[in-house]
Amino acid sequence: MTLGDTAAAVGKGLFAGAAGTAAMTVSSTLEAKLRARGSSSAPADAAGKVLGVQPRDEAGEARFSNIVHWSYGTSWGVVRGLLHAAGVDGPGAAVAHFTAVWGSAQVMLPALDVAPPPWESEPKEIAIDAFHHAVYAAFTALAFAALQRSSS
Repeated sequence: MTLGDTAAAVGKGLFAGAAGTAAMTVSSTLEAKLRARGSSSAPADAAGKVLGVQPRDEAGEARFSNIVHWSYGTSWGVVRGLLHAAGVDGPGAAVAHFTAVWGSAQVMLPALDVAPPPWESEPKEIAIDAFHHAVYAAFTALAFAALQRSSS
């Protein structure tokens, strides 16, 4: 694979990551409404700690959370593109992508003290979180495959 092919795969991964983020947004928004809970602030809290960002009010928190959510999800699409560049596609790529995305959240969020570690969380909450990340990985994989087909 040439450098140009790798760059094209990364670009497709970014678009696919945005599609996966859209799907995850739908699944988590529906789940939050069904369970009458607010949206998770953990990703934005983590980014705020790392970047030193403190939104001034509730509207600023909502904007920052949205920016973090879309930036984070879209950028993880790069990993999907790099998996393709490394010759990993299909269900194996989707599983590897899910494992990288969800696994890193399970390590990073507790390390930044914005979420409890898995062993201190309710199994139901872990399953719901894993489901949303699986939606992300599945839709990212589907979008990436569609982009690959359209460029062939």
